[in-house]
Amino acid sequence: MSGGPTWITVCDTCKRPGWTGSEGATDGALLAGHLDDAASQRPNVHVRRHSCLMGCPRACNIAIQAQGKLAYTLAEFTPDRAAADAIAAFAALHAKSDTGQVPYRTWPDGVRGHFVTRHPPLPE
Repeated sequence: MSGGPTWITVCDTCKRPGWTGSEGATDGALLAGHLDDAASQRPNVHVRRHSCLMGCPRACNIAIQAQGKLAYTLAEFTPDRAAADAIAAFAALHAKSDTGQVPYRTWPDGVRGHFVTRHPPLPE
């Protein structure tokens, strides 16, 4: 296992199309709550909330990052426990990888089709 933890950063202000405010919490805040629970069961995976990741047209945006590893941006999730479980499972695979690269064949089904970008690690 490589280094420190993998962080899931979730936009807690994201709202999917059709959100009116009558739902109470934003879709991003709902997803963040589910992620808190899902990540708590996986070693070396942590969740933090951030207001606006600037992916508003896609909503329910998250970033998966760790020091010295590839980072990923994912979006367009339904804010439910199934999505959170898939995201946390991918983050756990990311945490176990020395480079952050996770073989496609091991991706949880719930994250396939949600990837927006991949970023190389910053230079040392």
